Amino acid sequence: MKARNYREVKGMPYTRHEYVHGPPQPKITKFTAGKPSESQTHQVSLVADKRIQIRHNALEAARIAANRYLQEKLGDRFFMRVMVLPHMILRENKMIFGAHADRLQEGMRRAFGKPIGRAARVEPNQPIIIVNVEENGLEAAKEALRRAEAKLPTTCRIIIEKLPEQEVQVTQNVT
Repeated sequence: MKARNYREVKGMPYTRHEYVHGPPQPKITKFTAGKPSESQTHQVSLVADKRIQIRHNALEAARIAANRYLQEKLGDRFFMRVMVLPHMILRENKMIFGAHADRLQEGMRRAFGKPIGRAARVEPNQPIIIVNVEENGLEAAKEALRRAEAKLPTTCRIIIEKLPEQEVQVTQNVT
């Protein structure tokens, strides 16, 4: 089946792995990239516009596209995190079309389906990917998230926020 069949959020979430025989492993394995630092002053977020399911291979493609661009432009002066986890198990009732297909399939009899992939359910205004950068890396972060958005099945917004400054507390030794 095509990926567009799994975009719409329908029904209850199907996430209980103990009841699924052979759930597929998610393609996305690394959820963070770069190095966190105190000198990173801005957070750039890729935020979903509507409620949708995003397949694990689309999340991995978006992560790779953003990470590759950020490493090329900023080296290791960024910290990127994928904020959604692909918990939903997707099922497919495989159908064979063509000559003599009636001998191989049962139609809708026992049509629960076999697990074929995973997806993450995303709500409106939920961040999908966040990137922490210094002020001089804002344009590179925006371009990286724009490239990541092209890999996702929904329209997104890019939001820039200034991170609150962390106060350094100096403790005095009392003797």
